[in-house]
Amino acid sequence: MSRPGPRNLITDVGGVKVGHAGDAKLKSGATVLLLDEASTASVAVLGGAPGTRETDLLAPDRLVSGVDALVLSGGSAFGLDAASGVQSFLRRQGRGFAVAGFAVPIVPAAILFDLANGGDKDWGLHPPYRDFGFAAAEAAAEDFALGTAGAGIGCTTATLKGGIGSASVRLENGVTVGALVAVNAVGSVTIGDTRHFWAAPFEIDGEFGGLGLPSPLPADASQPKTKLGPKPGTNTTIGIVATDAVVDKAAARRLAVAGHDGFARAIWPSHTNFDGDLVFAVATGRSGVAVDPAGPDAIDLGAAAAAVVARAIARGVHAARSEPGDLLPVWSAPDD
Repeated sequence: MSRPGPRNLITDVGGVKVGHAGDAKLKSGATVLLLDEASTASVAVLGGAPGTRETDLLAPDRLVSGVDALVLSGGSAFGLDAASGVQSFLRRQGRGFAVAGFAVPIVPAAILFDLANGGDKDWGLHPPYRDFGFAAAEAAAEDFALGTAGAGIGCTTATLKGGIGSASVRLENGVTVGALVAVNAVGSVTIGDTRHFWAAPFEIDGEFGGLGLPSPLPADASQPKTKLGPKPGTNTTIGIVATDAVVDKAAARRLAVAGHDGFARAIWPSHTNFDGDLVFAVATGRSGVAVDPAGPDAIDLGAAAAAVVARAIARGVHAARSEPGDLLPVWSAPDD
């Protein structure tokens, strides 16, 4: 039976660290996945309102073969500046893609809309996200906070405060798969008016409350619960699937697509016109286990990606903390 890694975090994948930075008064922040060495990566965007940086180069037919870091940030389009801060951090270390005598750090990024969440966004002339990115990269470590941290500080869902979530699993062939997700969805992560998570079938060891599925399912379970009056770009769930398997960019792209199945398992509805739903996939190759895309291990890898993303989504909402000025309750105290 597959089990989580020792931390039950994406950093159970060898070669991966995560850091957060943000501001509670602003109700926004950024999260950085820092790679020990440039690693194979790709992306899949299925939401109708994405905000991204440097995602075109992740296509299998593009020149650059590896990325140095990935960024998830709040702040809508302003949050794309977080990647510049991470670039500065990496450039100081001499990291980057070598071209014409220069090292150019490759830092794709995705953003979510958290501007209208009750935080004070009067930041003056320049938004703070570049500084958040640099600080998050400096703070990157194997252990990191879930819930109200980094890009999860300002996240919301239809009914509850959102957050940053993570989970991992180790497969029988020795490969580890992990996920990191900032949950800011149009839809709901819980079933009807209950506290039961849609992701309940994938839960391991009560990691997000252990409630399981309601029995019987409520009559309104299939009725979508969404944020009132959504506007284009006002939401988004963004995430990263990481593995230590050896795969190429085409297989990483398929892994990112599989990660979106986790969105569909954990959020109802997902991938709407008003979400910017995006999944990065990155493979460090640290396990040394090569996965044949035409073999059964590829199916197991994709299934693991979907399950670990679903678990990470529920864990992010489960771990959210109540803060002054919140517009929605947290899962742990839904009636507050």
